[in-house]
Amino acid sequence: MRTHDTDSQTLDAVDRIILAELQMDGRMTNVELARRADISAPPCLRRVRRLEEAGIIRGYHADTDPQKLGWQIMFFAIVGLESQKEAVLQAFEAEVGTWPEVRECHMIRGGGDFLLRLVARDTAHENRLTEQLTGLADVSRVQTLQTIRTSRNLAGVPLGR
Repeated sequence: MRTHDTDSQTLDAVDRIILAELQMDGRMTNVELARRADISAPPCLRRVRRLEEAGIIRGYHADTDPQKLGWQIMFFAIVGLESQKEAVLQAFEAEVGTWPEVRECHMIRGGGDFLLRLVARDTAHENRLTEQLTGLADVSRVQTLQTIRTSRNLAGVPLGR
């Protein structure tokens, strides 16, 4: 199998187990991962490398607690732009892409042009971020939704075994 051809259609049951396990714990050793996938360590490592090279595994990160790090508020913003010309869309993405508080930026259909997930240290910070958004060129509408609690926040996607 050529590396660049790997996609969801060419993944076998072992690949799916490897991905599911790594989604739950990206720090486990290759030996432990191989044990869970019921294969030996060398082919397990080769499979992981193939999944990384194919871009299916995009990286590894620590799941940090925002509140313990001083980020007390998480909120979403639905942003409507004056125009949907590609240059306007790209300019907006480029601008908010520089804001460290913007943790996700999704172009959406129905009800707005973008959905952002942002974090703020406090209400005053949230208000400043909202003002910054509404003040951007070509922004016509901003609706914010503050998170009260999060009961589910899973990494990755479902990977049926």
